[in-house]
Amino acid sequence: MTDVRILVDADACPVKDEIYKVALRHKVPVVIVANSYMRIPEHTLISRKMVTDSFDAADDWIAEQADAASIVITADILLADRCLKAGARVLSPTGKPFTDASIGPAIAVRAIHADLRAGLGDGIARGPAPFSKADRSRFLSALDTALQAAQRDQG
Repeated sequence: MTDVRILVDADACPVKDEIYKVALRHKVPVVIVANSYMRIPEHTLISRKMVTDSFDAADDWIAEQADAASIVITADILLADRCLKAGARVLSPTGKPFTDASIGPAIAVRAIHADLRAGLGDGIARGPAPFSKADRSRFLSALDTALQAAQRDQG
C-alpha cells in the first residue's frame, strides 16, 4: 500500500500556499514539480522535483509517478487525463475535480478552443478567467475532500 501524496504541476499553480496548508494539516507529503527552481517551505513533508526544461518534462514525470494514492493538482487537461488513467485523483487549481466522466468533454472543449484561437488570427491571446477568491475557497474545500477520500481508500 502506498501512502497518499500530492503531486503539483507547479509552474503556473496559483494555489501552492493552500496546498501546503491542507497537506500539513493532513500530514501528507507534497511534491512540487517544475522545470525551474521554485522556493518551497522548509518542511520534511514538502519537496521539490526539478525536471529538465524539455517540452512536457514536468507532465511526463508527474504522469509516471501518479497512482491510486496520488492527488494531482494541474490545470493541464491532457496531464489530468494521463493521471486519471493511472488511477490518481485530479483537481484543477479552481477546485474542479477531473473525473473519468468529465475528462472526455474537457478534452473536446480544449480542442474547440484551440481551433477557435487558431482561426481568430487577431493576435489577441485569450486565457482563462482571472483567478478569484471563490476559486481559492472552492479549491481548499475540494482538496480537503479529496485528501479525506484518498486516505480512507488507502487506509
